[in-house]
Amino acid sequence: MNQDRITVYTEKIAEKIILIRGHKVLLDADLANLYGVPTKVLNQAVRRNKDRFPDDFIFQLSKREDDSLRSQSVTSKGRGGRRYFPYAFTEQGVAMLSTVLNSPRAIQVNIEIMRVFVRLRRMIASYNELDRRINELEQNFQGHEEKIQAIFEIISRLIEPPPDTSRRQIGFKPERE
Repeated sequence: MNQDRITVYTEKIAEKIILIRGHKVLLDADLANLYGVPTKVLNQAVRRNKDRFPDDFIFQLSKREDDSLRSQSVTSKGRGGRRYFPYAFTEQGVAMLSTVLNSPRAIQVNIEIMRVFVRLRRMIASYNELDRRINELEQNFQGHEEKIQAIFEIISRLIEPPPDTSRRQIGFKPERE
């Protein structure tokens, strides 16, 4: 595959990864599309090798999850379509697919999918590190609000013009005649 096609695949793959039940997954139809095979063929290959796909590698969506996905993607509910709920493949399930689907395209797509999952993991790790640092800064600066408020009050008192004090002048004042 040339570099431009790989980039396109990477972008397509990243768009298709969704979060369901706390797992980053790819749906069977999306995987089949990426591999260039009908969804039915992909699922048949998985069923023929069921012992390679434990529940933490693949799971079937519930009606509620499927309805939620449909409402988000605004799909038609007309004639045709699926007769069963989609399967979701975790990262490990996608890796196991490489042992079941052995075409050159499937191998290349699988490599790219693994790279995308690794990039996502790195992004999440850097996000978690950033979140940790922000929380640390918040804890370090907790209680400084009162001190900063006191500084602003002192500055505002210094900026205020001095009060008008009409005092009698000291000294000799000639009387008017």
